[in-house]
Amino acid sequence: MAQNARGEIFIHSATAALCPHIEWAISAVVGAPVALEWTPQGAQPGTMRAESIWEGDEGVCARIVSALMRCHRLRFEVTSQARPGGFGERYSYTPALGVFHAVTDEFGDIQVSENRLRAALSERGSGGRDVREAIDALLGAPWDDELEIFRHAGDEVPVRWLHRAV
Repeated sequence: MAQNARGEIFIHSATAALCPHIEWAISAVVGAPVALEWTPQGAQPGTMRAESIWEGDEGVCARIVSALMRCHRLRFEVTSQARPGGFGERYSYTPALGVFHAVTDEFGDIQVSENRLRAALSERGSGGRDVREAIDALLGAPWDDELEIFRHAGDEVPVRWLHRAV
């Protein structure tokens, strides 16, 4: 099977008891054993964090997210790099906010469709949230706000490669 997709997994916070379950969930998706390098998460004492790079077929990113969402009470992000002539993806998850999904370009910038922008503008016209709030939601700002402290707690952490079994 061609390995035409690549991305990153950031487990920002998970209890130690969840760590093996997270590895099993990712292993089931990528089709190979996964052993992440877990380090303490300084932003939330008593939790662990890990990062990894994955490679696999198209759709692996969404399948990893689906598997991780079954492991409750963790914070994570999974990305897929844009392929030539295509787009990538970014998923963010927190227990309080649930899942955020965005399409990204080759630079990692979020791409928002015309229809989603029009819907955000029409919310304001129908008494909904203001345009700034609507655009922030389209860009995942609430997830970024919640995850930012967890991201910085992981600076200087080694990253491991995951490859789908052939």
